[in-house]
Amino acid sequence: MQQTTSKSGGLAELKRKVLFTFLLLATCRVGIHIPVPGVDSQAMSDFFASMKSTLFGLFDMFAGGGLSNLSIFALGIMPYISASIIIQLLTVVSPELKRLSKEEGAAGRKKITQYTRYGTVLIAAIQGFGIAIGIENMSSPTGVPVVMAAGWAFRATTIMTLVSGTVLLMWLGEQITEYGIGNGISLIIFAGIVAQLPGAIINTFRLMGAGQISLFVALLLAILVAGVLVFIVFMERGQRRIPIQYAKRMLGRKMYGGQTTHLPLKINTAGVIPPIFASSILMFPATLATFSQSDWLSRFSAMFDPSTVLYNVVFVALIIFFCYFYTAIIFDPKDIAENIRKQGGFIPGIRPGLRTREYIDKVLTRITLWGSLYISAICVLPMVLISQFNVPFYFGGTGVLIAVVVAMDTMSKVDSYLITHQYEGLMQKTRIKGRR
Repeated sequence: MQQTTSKSGGLAELKRKVLFTFLLLATCRVGIHIPVPGVDSQAMSDFFASMKSTLFGLFDMFAGGGLSNLSIFALGIMPYISASIIIQLLTVVSPELKRLSKEEGAAGRKKITQYTRYGTVLIAAIQGFGIAIGIENMSSPTGVPVVMAAGWAFRATTIMTLVSGTVLLMWLGEQITEYGIGNGISLIIFAGIVAQLPGAIINTFRLMGAGQISLFVALLLAILVAGVLVFIVFMERGQRRIPIQYAKRMLGRKMYGGQTTHLPLKINTAGVIPPIFASSILMFPATLATFSQSDWLSRFSAMFDPSTVLYNVVFVALIIFFCYFYTAIIFDPKDIAENIRKQGGFIPGIRPGLRTREYIDKVLTRITLWGSLYISAICVLPMVLISQFNVPFYFGGTGVLIAVVVAMDTMSKVDSYLITHQYEGLMQKTRIKGRR
């Protein structure tokens, strides 16, 4: 009876958390449709319709379509992600930040979070100023100017609005993480990507009705998408488990230790950061060419069109590089080997210390190669379908990868929450029987 009561209480609490999460995500979606003062939203949308292959198109995906109409959430959560990545990189090279993250505990992590927030405001202000300057000379294909009244008043208003929107999104993400279910920042990005799915489906049926896509091609595309999703789930759950053996120790008259556990190494340790970095670098020339009249820059940008072989080769090379680079930042074999040695553990057949570190580094290097190839295949496949087979695949591999990974992470948190409440019910039931 006690276990049933605890389980029902856990389900009720989970429902409240899920409802709270949905309400905050709905708030984010409402803000996407509120434009910055002084901007013609329709002219802005028409202008962005021809810029999907530029860096703005990538940012617009993460902003959930908020950048294409310059809404109050136009910058999305990207300034926060950029600040977090910068802080992570600085933690590796800065002894002070490294001490805060490893030695100060919760107080140190709180301090790093505060630095991340300051960095978010700074990056958002810089990006807001750049957008305000850039769109003053923009106009739609029909010649309608995007900005109604250019000047410093418009620039100041745009900067304050965009910074405030980014800070509000950051706060909403933190509230979801603390009081809702799942990682708030990831769920905001997930909601922005998934919100574009109905439009893509409707457009596909429209093309089928117009006879531009046959029913066979549509079914083949659906099967291919399902196969890609299954493949992503399979690879994201893939691990290389290194066995760890702990030596037996005598404490008084009792023997402790002797257990065997494992060290799980994910195939995709770097997550979705490598394709984001690679896409940003390759789209940068196309973005510059949009604002420049230089012929050589336009020719250089044309060389890196997503439909070209050169673009895809460089894209894959950058993904592999960033997979190794980011894995080296977030996973240190030296610290892992040292922690295993301090706890009295060892890898069977491998001496503790330096040999353990070399072994872990060797295994991590091998599985990272397969992880980088897997990410490359997922990100390049939509471009190949579009360029070679004229398939209307409206989501890039990066967006699909983010959506699947976030969905898996959220579901695992829901399962963990339910299992935790079941264990609490069992413990309470055991204590009641013990009293009797």
